[in-house]
Amino acid sequence: MTSLRKLGSSSLQVFPLALGGNVFGWTADEAQSFAVLDAYAAAGGNFVDTADSYSAWVPGNEGGESETLIGKWLAARGNRSDIVVATKVGAHPAYKGLSATTIKAAAEESLRRLGTDHIDLYYTHFDDETVPVEEIITALDQLVKDGKVREIAASNISPERLRASLDFSEREGLARYVALQPHYNLVSRDTYEGELQDTAADAGLAAVPYFALASGFLTGKYRPGTAVESARAGSAATHLESERGQKVLAALDKVAQERDAEIATVALAWLAARPTVAAPIASARTVEQLPALVAVAGLRLTDQELADLTEASA
Repeated sequence: MTSLRKLGSSSLQVFPLALGGNVFGWTADEAQSFAVLDAYAAAGGNFVDTADSYSAWVPGNEGGESETLIGKWLAARGNRSDIVVATKVGAHPAYKGLSATTIKAAAEESLRRLGTDHIDLYYTHFDDETVPVEEIITALDQLVKDGKVREIAASNISPERLRASLDFSEREGLARYVALQPHYNLVSRDTYEGELQDTAADAGLAAVPYFALASGFLTGKYRPGTAVESARAGSAATHLESERGQKVLAALDKVAQERDAEIATVALAWLAARPTVAAPIASARTVEQLPALVAVAGLRLTDQELADLTEASA
């Protein structure tokens, strides 16, 4: 059994790889989604990340498709108490923003779709700077008091607003963010490192980075002259054109070869070893894509390997 990691100052214990739910109801249908979730749980995984807006960008979808599939899976497997369910509020087409009334209504909808009476980790998906942090925290605190949310967290937020939120929680004795979901990976470090990371570290927050594999670029499947059939191929391919992208791939290739590991596993292991990071998020459309992701739980890179990757990605 893999050792679970404590999520910041919270009571939650999570597998070191969060399974991204963005593909469920988008590039993975119900049968594929169930198969991936089953394989993840069988590998010891217990941390599933979704959002109420997944996957509203797909023609014909309205948002909530991912939550609905996860809810069906939890009901079918009867394993709700074994899974840490994380979802987000603020970007669903019908519940945009973070006013108190929006948060309350959106949470009820998420609970309904997930078929559960509580959300383990509830993120503000994108900060809404038109709403005072006092209003946002008070609304989230009410959900915690009502037993509908266990722990609260933030994503896509400025260091200033994050600090103001934490200060307000502490001053008023209200629920306090325990985690942060930043955009962070080997080819995108300035999206987290610096003031945001410092703020998280000072407050004892756990980071749960998204785009951990840079839309697939850090799996190593994108190479000069290769075409990849993927909904995200365009964004991954841009990294190939940068000097940093090429240096990172070369460094990943070297470590992967020496450790007999998949390139994706090495990229995730670097991220999992970074200060504040508890569990990177990565998604799998098929069961075949999953082993390289969950293998991060068993791969500990040496100080030299970490230093080489950090240097290549500078």
